[in-house]
This record gives sequence, structure tokens and C-alpha cells, in this order.
Amino acid sequence: MMNRILFFWLVLGITANLYAQSPKPPYTSSKFEQIEEILPTPNTYRAADGSPGHEYWQQKADYKIKVTLNDENQSIQGSETITYHNLSPNDLKYLWLQLDQNRYAPESNTFKTESYDMNDFGGVLTTLRGAGADYGHKITAVKDAQGKALPYTINQTMMRIELPEPLKANGGVFVFSVDWNYNIIEQQKMSARAGYEYFAEEDNYLYEIAQWFPRMAVYDDVNGWQNKQFLGRGEFALPFGDYEVAITAPADHIVAATGELQNASEVLDATQQKRLKQAEKADAPVVIVSQEEVILKEKKKDKKTKTWKYKAINVRDFAWASSRKFIWDAMQVEIAGKKVWAMSYYPKEGNPLWGQYSTQVVAHTLRVYSEYTIDYPYPVAISVHGPVFGMEYPMICFNGGRPDADGTVPERTRRAMISVIIHEVGHNFFPMIVNSDERQWTWMDEGLNSFCQHLAEKELPAQAWAKKDYPETYPSRRGPAKNIIPYMKSDAESLVPIMTNSEQIANRQFGNNAYGKPATALNILRETVMGPELFDYAFKEYARRWAFKHPQPADFFRTIEDASAVDLDWYWRGWFYSTEPVDIALDSVVAYQMSNRMQKVKEADSPFEMKEINAEVFTKLDKKDQALFSPEMLMYEVKFKNIGGLPMPILLQINYKDGSKEMMHIPAEIWRINPEEASKVITTTKEIVSFALDPNEETADIDTDNNQYPREGKDNRFKKFKQNKAQE
Repeated sequence: MMNRILFFWLVLGITANLYAQSPKPPYTSSKFEQIEEILPTPNTYRAADGSPGHEYWQQKADYKIKVTLNDENQSIQGSETITYHNLSPNDLKYLWLQLDQNRYAPESNTFKTESYDMNDFGGVLTTLRGAGADYGHKITAVKDAQGKALPYTINQTMMRIELPEPLKANGGVFVFSVDWNYNIIEQQKMSARAGYEYFAEEDNYLYEIAQWFPRMAVYDDVNGWQNKQFLGRGEFALPFGDYEVAITAPADHIVAATGELQNASEVLDATQQKRLKQAEKADAPVVIVSQEEVILKEKKKDKKTKTWKYKAINVRDFAWASSRKFIWDAMQVEIAGKKVWAMSYYPKEGNPLWGQYSTQVVAHTLRVYSEYTIDYPYPVAISVHGPVFGMEYPMICFNGGRPDADGTVPERTRRAMISVIIHEVGHNFFPMIVNSDERQWTWMDEGLNSFCQHLAEKELPAQAWAKKDYPETYPSRRGPAKNIIPYMKSDAESLVPIMTNSEQIANRQFGNNAYGKPATALNILRETVMGPELFDYAFKEYARRWAFKHPQPADFFRTIEDASAVDLDWYWRGWFYSTEPVDIALDSVVAYQMSNRMQKVKEADSPFEMKEINAEVFTKLDKKDQALFSPEMLMYEVKFKNIGGLPMPILLQINYKDGSKEMMHIPAEIWRINPEEASKVITTTKEIVSFALDPNEETADIDTDNNQYPREGKDNRFKKFKQNKAQE
């Protein structure tokens, strides 16, 4: 028993006598105060435990859309009928819709408010391109169900529709229609989330279409109407609804879209339908449209059209892609006893990479995310390769990663492609199902999704199709604690808390702030602070509670604590509301021994300062307490300093003289009284030669030079100790 690490808890008076020193007066640390004064007050809509309240409500918007793609002039013409359900407790005088294409209109506030100088010539060029182009939604009609014109007002990327009479609370329904058109953006010239790519060699286009129709804004119990303008960074908050969409495109195009294809027999030939049927039972992707078939189609353009009909139930958005260049492969993956389609659409320029990996990665992502969150509820998940490197929508996402022109695949390209597919397919869970508001809080979907992406990447080497490339570990970019250190130690002026609105972090290391740091925070929370069992249960409970609903940050924070019985207010405060880094130092170590052992050990034999435990102390103890102090006992007083300011658990490795090692995990609450200094007494009968903090780099400690003791320059005894050992 005495060879194990013992936590030697002594009352304050005995400790003071033993060490002949007075402790620093204790005081309460605000770092461990509750954050209730920061979080909104619980109510009947959002409960104190983080779950939806007993009167929680949310709106619903159903769409019937007809849209035509003009491949001659790269434009969209559409008409939609929206059925809006007011399930709120409030009557509504007007409705707000989002016109996100207006972000690219010549008079866009995005162009007006972007700050750049001549050193940022890309910013200058993008603005000039926008000012000289005819982009943006053009609304041609807004009518009620009887065909009567409705008055409307367009304010940048928002459109307000005036209702003929207030829409009644608790179930009122209003049906109206909108006609519109717009010119599609050349994606690579405007760095857009959607658009077209032009292939000059064969004079062909590939379209990735999103933010393409006037969409209902969210009206909820927190913000009322979410009508914060779209300036380009903060993505989208949208209500759930059912969609029926008819997409008319050139007859030789293949169209991929959110939802399930309703008229396969009308748009697919007999061979394609047969292959699709074969893919239902296949163990690997089956090619539905081959590269050879695509090459033939690229040489000519069909002037006729086909209409593809898709239906999607309970989704928050709809996107699609269209091209005669699309190769298409598919397979089904089983999720909780249910078959789900995993599909990929890509031009020949994506091969051999895309045919080898894309659909397998889609299937892998669905399996892993379903394990850690909820079972994937939709019938299909699609990965499309085109000009957009990474963007997500329900059941469909746009991804990059293209081989070199000669077909070679650099390793960085393969990794980028695999990671972006995992990430974008993963967005089906956050925010497409757990429907957070990225216009306000980017981290709630990007950070949580990046964390789950890391979990999926860790499991890649176990997959047969990936093992040959990653036999041991996959080099995750975000999630591992050590990867966030350069950001955490960067100039304070470039840092903002995670809890910062999306638009305000646009030019302040956005990727690190909204993706990397929250992913790392959750990874550390899982692996180091809570442990996987407690964390996984709570994280899954959050996903279960808020699936197909609109969570806020407080709902996440409260649910994780409620489902785990772990008070994490100090963690949310430190990681999410501050920019303080982790920097815990081993400040000093003093070895104490009983007087009879002191005579047997020469000071040169120890790397630490050595002191004697005065035997007179024990005359004040009863015999039972005296028996606790073995004659062979060694007591090491270890002092720590929290230099960085962010409280974290202390992970202390103890290295013994006999070559063995032990790990001591001290919870972060050791800092709750004094957030700057802490100390522990380690009792053992084995001699210790050194200590190391966080040897496995689990806490994102920005300065590892002060993580060892003794260390050169701190205590000359260590130098003498090493010299003696070398002589031996």
C-alpha cells in the first residue's frame, strides 16, 4: 500500500507545523463562481436543466418550389408557394424572409463594410467584381393564396411581407407565393458558398446551388425574428418544414438534391435504374453513371430538358447540384436497422480520388456520428465535388479535394478531401438536425461538428478501405490539444472569446476560434476532465433533447452538466467566455524525511532540496496518528503556479528512482480557493527523482519548459544529481 501514491490530507494547523510555514490566506476565486448571471433565466420554454421547456414551441414552413436552370446564361428562375405555420403564442403582423443572394448585389452592405487596403488585393478585386455584376435576388411577384399582391419591403438580405391581417397565434396558417430569378455566381471568383464552375476545355458547367430561394427566417422565443443581416460570415438560421421541389435542367444533366428522388423512372434510363437497384445490397459503392458515359455526354449538349422531382420531410433547407459532368456512385449503409443511401457526385477531374473514397467516407461518417449523437434520421446523405470546398445542407454537401492535372493525388489533397467530407456530412447532425443558430453562434455547429469530426477521424484506421493509407493514426487537424497551442499563445489582440458573434470574429482567426478551440475544449472535456463515459452520455443527451429543435448556448451548457452531475461552470467560463491560455508550472519540490532516514540518505543522492520532519511534532499526536508516519516514509511537497490563468486539472507524472512511473490526476477544483497557486503533498516509500506535468499533451499547455521539476537553472541539485548518476 505504501508504494502507491497517497494523498496526504492534513488539517491546516498540522501542515503549518510540519513545514514551519504559513499558508497563503485563502480567498474565493471568481473563476469557479456559477455562470447563472451570464446565462438567460430559465423559463417555460427553456428549462433549467437544459431541456426544452414544457411550453417550448417553434415555427414550421413548408415549400412547394419549381425552378429552372438556364445553362446558356447561368441563371435561375423560380416560383414557390410557402405555407407558414405560426405555432408561437404571439400574433404576427408581418413575416420576414431571407434573400441571401443579395449579399452579392452591387449595393450590398457586405461590400460597403469590408475593411481592406491595397495589400489585400483580393478584397479589392472581389468588390470590383461585385460592383460590376448583376447579382442578387430579383423578386417579380409576392401574392397571397388567392393571387392578390402582397406589399413587401426589401432591406438588404431581408424581405418583410405585410400580412392582410395578423396571423393568429397557436396554429394560425398563412399561404403565399413568391416568384424570383437571379444570375448564378462564378464561385471561384467570388469565394461564394455556392455557384458554378466553368470547364473551358469542353465548354461545360457544374452547378452547386444553395441560398437560392427566398427562405423563411426563424421566429423563436429568444430573438423573436432572427433578422440579423447576412454579411457573409455568419451562416444560416432556418425553420424546419417539408419540401416538394421540381428542378428543370438540361436533359443530359444529372441532378443531386436534398431529399428523395420521386420520379427516377422519368429521369434515369433503364441501365441507371438497374445499377441503382444493385447498389441497395452492395458492400461497396456501385457506379450509377460511369466516367466513360460522362465523357461522351461532355462532347455534346442536349437542348431538351428534364424535370427532377425531390421530396424532403422535416428539413431546414434545400440545396442541389446539376451537371452533365457528374459521375454518380452509391451504396447503402445500415443505421440502427434502417438502410440509408450514401452517394457521391463528381466530375472526372475528381478521379481517381473521389471514386475511391467519397462514398465510403460518407458511410463512415454516418455510422460514427450516429454512435455519438442520434441515429441518422434521413434517407440519404450526398457528397458533391465541385467548386465549393466545403459547405453543408440537409442530406447534401459540397466538398473539395481534387487530384493534380495528371491524376496524381498528393497526401495533403487526400487528407483534405477525407476531412472535409467527414466535416460537411457531419453537419447533417449540427446544425441540420440539432438546429443551432450560426448567424449568432458559429461554434455551436462548427465547433461541435469539428469535435465529432475528430472522433470520426480517430476511427478511420480501423476501416479496411482507409487502413492502407492510415494504418495507425489519422493526422487530425482540429481536436488534439497540442494543435491549438499556437493559437492560444498568440497575440492577445488577435483573440476573442468563443462566445463572440460570428460576424465579429471574421478577421480574428475565425477558423481557430469557431472550429479549433471549441473542438479542442470538448475533446479535453471528454478525455481529461470528465472521462468518455460521463461525457458521451451527456453529449448524446444534448443531441437527443434538441434534435429538430433550436438550441441556444445555455441549453448546451446546462444539459452537459445536468446529464453528468459535473459542475462545469468554471470550464465554460474559462474556455468559452475568456481568452486566457493554459500554462501551469511546476514551481518547486521539497523532499521531507523522518530523522532516522535522513541520516541514511546523502543530499547528493536526491535531486530535490531535502528537509527533516521534526520528530517533536509527533509528541502532540496520539499513537494512532503517529502510526501513520512510517520510518521509511518520504513526503514530497509539490507547488504549482497557474501562470496562464485558465484553471485546468493537474496531470502529474511521478518518475521513481527505480525507473517506474505513476500518473496523478488532480481535478481542476484544486484552484477553486486560490486560482494562482496550489500545492500537494505526495507520500511514498519509493524515492522520486523527477516530476512532469501533462506529459501526454492533454491540456493545451502553452509553455512546456516549466512542466518539469527539477529543471536546469531552477535547482542546481539536479545538475549535481545527474553528475553523480553519470559517475555511478
